[in-house]
Amino acid sequence: MIVSLTAQLPAVTTLLAPASAFSIEQLTEAYNQTRVDYLVPMPMNAARLAEYVHLYDVDLDRSVVALEDDQILGLGMLGVRPGRVWVTRLGVLPSTRRRGIGESLTRALLAQANQLRRDLTTLEVIQNNDPAYALFCKLGFREMRELLVLLRPPGPLDDVPSGETHWLDHADALALLDARAERLAWTNQTESFSNARQVAAVSITLPDGGCGWLVYQSQRFVIQRLAFKTERGDPCAVGRALLAHLYRRYPYYDTHAENVPVDDPHLPTLLEAGFVESFRRIEMHRRQASPNGRA
Repeated sequence: MIVSLTAQLPAVTTLLAPASAFSIEQLTEAYNQTRVDYLVPMPMNAARLAEYVHLYDVDLDRSVVALEDDQILGLGMLGVRPGRVWVTRLGVLPSTRRRGIGESLTRALLAQANQLRRDLTTLEVIQNNDPAYALFCKLGFREMRELLVLLRPPGPLDDVPSGETHWLDHADALALLDARAERLAWTNQTESFSNARQVAAVSITLPDGGCGWLVYQSQRFVIQRLAFKTERGDPCAVGRALLAHLYRRYPYYDTHAENVPVDDPHLPTLLEAGFVESFRRIEMHRRQASPNGRA
């Protein structure tokens, strides 16, 4: 549990309090106010924020709100999983920026990582958000890779390759994800899929022996996340076949593919299938210092 404290900042005294002291409606309103002028605002309603907290294992007791005279000036949330934490939804009201509030919030979240004895803290910052990027570098985060947020409108693909396909349920889809060895963004880790509803998978074996699978979440006419794995053969050919079968089954669904690494071998297939880049994030990591002072 975060202990409330005061942080002396230029011309303002800020109280840092746990996010769990506020209703989800209050947190939603504050979050939206901090994002009104962002490069990518991403507004939320209370139901979506509550789902976000559930999907990504956000611990509201360890998340932080900055207050002045009972007004919320900013907030930051902390996802907590074994061995790692995730800084997310960090924002400060436009009128109170450049006063150290964002840094105080981030330092409070890092203190929580220390208390939890989590070795790795991760976050994503939208590309070209230079003030936030500079702050995270100052606090010891290092850039790891670029991640793409991709969108695709509804519509089937013209060609559906032949092959042996199997449609798998939630439990079998999670079993496939557990076998992955790739380094994954927080939003695409197995826990995120496990917490989600209506997760399923399709696997395929092509006539040339290429094979792989695709795990996805579908609800309300939107496919909200994708996870590919080519086990044998050309990732582009396997990915193309998987997408063709997916959109034959869901021809009227939009698709939102979040945090796809720029070096993902299936990316060319996604672009070929009509996905377009919405924006980019930079994934950053910070390792906890060991007792001898080394990260």
